[in-house]
Amino acid sequence: MSFPSHSPYVIVGAGIHGLSTAYHLALELKAKSKGSGADILIVDKSGISAGATGIACGVVRNNYYQPAMRELMAHSVSVWESDPKAYSYHPVGYMQISSESMHEDIVSIYQQQKAIGYSSTLVEGEKDCANYMKDIFYDWQAQNITSVLHEAPGGYANNTKAMYGLATKAEAEGVRIISGVEVIGFKEDASGTITSVETNRGSIDCDYVVIGAGPWTPKIWDMLSLPKTLNIKNPVTEDMSNDVDMWIYWSLQEGTLGVDPNLQQTNDGKMPPVIHVDTDAPLYSDVDGSLITDEMWGIYYKPDFHFGGVQGGAAPFIVDKKADDVAVDPYGPESPEFIVGDDFAHMWVSALAHCQKRFSGQIGKYKNEPSGGIGAFTPDSFPVFDTFKENCFVIADSNHGYKMLGVGKLVAQSICGEKSTLLKPFRYSRYLEGDLHPVSNSPFPWS
Repeated sequence: MSFPSHSPYVIVGAGIHGLSTAYHLALELKAKSKGSGADILIVDKSGISAGATGIACGVVRNNYYQPAMRELMAHSVSVWESDPKAYSYHPVGYMQISSESMHEDIVSIYQQQKAIGYSSTLVEGEKDCANYMKDIFYDWQAQNITSVLHEAPGGYANNTKAMYGLATKAEAEGVRIISGVEVIGFKEDASGTITSVETNRGSIDCDYVVIGAGPWTPKIWDMLSLPKTLNIKNPVTEDMSNDVDMWIYWSLQEGTLGVDPNLQQTNDGKMPPVIHVDTDAPLYSDVDGSLITDEMWGIYYKPDFHFGGVQGGAAPFIVDKKADDVAVDPYGPESPEFIVGDDFAHMWVSALAHCQKRFSGQIGKYKNEPSGGIGAFTPDSFPVFDTFKENCFVIADSNHGYKMLGVGKLVAQSICGEKSTLLKPFRYSRYLEGDLHPVSNSPFPWS
């Protein structure tokens, strides 16, 4: 294939957002007789699923305290369910298991899930929660749990396999995907509209650009000369916080315990839901019994044959040094120290043992291999989905990415002229308007 000098639509990034947008845009163009997938070009500096998408844990859930996130996730779950085979999707469900400090939040989530027709079960009270969990796992022993929210939909997908399935669907519609193409800039006309995408292999004239660059979004953001800081209005006091950094870098903490995934089967021999536990119970070392933390902590985990074990993670931490290097290349030679903290394995496997006895004494099987990665978060830790420069749609997912398969469909519809009520709460102007998302009591910045 010769390198194209023009394409009506250029999409930057062959991860979940770029691939999903391209596939659904091809369907929209065909349905509206406005073109075809041959009008769409995806470029990626490495290849399909080579960045954050390729090392994502692949969890698909609706469990959000924020109504806008919950409705967006319900939409995305429906897209995952539309072709589970191609998307390598496992609809095993999802469980949010929490201590009393999150009880009120969880009840609110459950009530609003009912309001939008999202199937879930709420269990309340320490005794009833323990009994419910022991009916699923005979060895359940987590402490201080007073609420369990069990979502029937959701689950997880095998990350790279799902993306190759999505790429196959896109290419079947005529979409072109070219690897080894790094974006180095953009050309604009006098009005500021983008006229071409500049790459290391030449210039591509275009009519529309979509940015789906994951943790590299800040680098593209700078190329577009978009603001490095912004002003945020407090929705309660209406006070302004000025010159807030647009991007915050967090190191995502994930890993795999190299046991047989079947070890995590339920009492009836089935593959279990994805488990997420947030608790204020003291966490003690499964190695020597020492106190790891007496503050709120959280983990998530699932059996995963793609990762070859039980895979999951814990709360991330802010990267407070070398941020400029991280912004240039989140997975480059300057940043591997930020991928997983030295004490992650000890904490996470001890937390697994706190929850289920079967994991006690297993820390020696932890896989010491890269996982997690650097996430580029917005000031409020929620996505920005919006149009800039008149013809450039930026998908800045703030590390909510993998589960958001449906965002690409909404972006495609938006490009074709349909207004999206699901995307509106994630517009860039919300910061200045003070139309912010509510904050939960979860220890995770994205919940």
